[in-house]
Amino acid sequence: MSHGPLMLDLKGLEVTSEEKEILQHPAVGGVILFSRNFESPEQVEHLVSQVHAARMPQLLVAVDQEGGRVQRFQEGFTRLPPAGRFGDYYRHDHQKAIDMAREIGWLMASELRAVGVDFSFAPVLDLDTGVSEVIGDRAFHQQPEIISKLAHAWMKGSHEAGMPAVGKHFPGHGCVTADSHHDLPVDTRTFADIEKNDLLPFRNMIDYGLDAIMPAHVIYEKIAPELAGFSSFWLKDVLRSRMGFQGVIFSDDLTMAAAEKAGSYQDRADAALEAGCDMVLVCNNQDAAVEVLEHLANYKDPVAHSRLARMHGHGHTERTKLHLKARWFNAVQAIERIIQSEELELDLSDPTDYRK
Repeated sequence: MSHGPLMLDLKGLEVTSEEKEILQHPAVGGVILFSRNFESPEQVEHLVSQVHAARMPQLLVAVDQEGGRVQRFQEGFTRLPPAGRFGDYYRHDHQKAIDMAREIGWLMASELRAVGVDFSFAPVLDLDTGVSEVIGDRAFHQQPEIISKLAHAWMKGSHEAGMPAVGKHFPGHGCVTADSHHDLPVDTRTFADIEKNDLLPFRNMIDYGLDAIMPAHVIYEKIAPELAGFSSFWLKDVLRSRMGFQGVIFSDDLTMAAAEKAGSYQDRADAALEAGCDMVLVCNNQDAAVEVLEHLANYKDPVAHSRLARMHGHGHTERTKLHLKARWFNAVQAIERIIQSEELELDLSDPTDYRK
């Protein structure tokens, strides 16, 4: 059995008998975990082992663990600062900011690998233009070249811990005010504007060996009529052909409000896969996930399967041994100093939690 094209979620802290049956469906390829799936490092390690034991080859297990406002696992994990903190440091000390980005990439990935998680949907490669509240300090900086330097360092650290990196939200979510979790964002800029700004971090990170990319649920109306994640122009023409990206393309969650424009859940999955996605996400709606599962029961894409196989994490250190490493201790101490000095300014309300 190979990796199917669907990533879905789980209801709670353990895999139920019903979910175990769902995970054995050939269309399933991965599981994304949320805060509701986390109680402690020990519990989530057991949960991940249940998912990995469900079938062979093992399903991919992912989580959003960016830091700042978007960190699903907290108690027992290091509280990570938002990416924007490294952009702030860069203004004063370029090399220190780059070194810190590398260390937080390693720390984040090491702690997740210690409980078996394959990868985090990070880093954010969007520009912090001051326009998008849902992006904001999740972005490293407003300048594409600085984003590229900091994200590259972050990815180096992640790779050193055995974890692939996923850049998002292609081709750039930073210049729209609407939040795609709740509304339909429309970007009115020309391709030339986007190419010389937003695309640069993605282009540079592809050159550096970026493993995967997630497109934005945004319509760039002067360029293509569809959301980027449903657009063969953006995914096949620009990302694959012009930019030479050979890694995995994950859709953003097909249950988000912006995705409704593409029709039913089946239609959304078809549109995303036809446009060039290798795996689609259907989260926080098990009925929709099952509907898509049955619809994609006979879906086959050998090229996507081979790409997805490269998204498994490799190597890990047991948590108790990880905490004895000097690198872990030094990274935690540095991050604690950052958080303590900025604690009153940190906004920890999760902008990606749209289940309210």
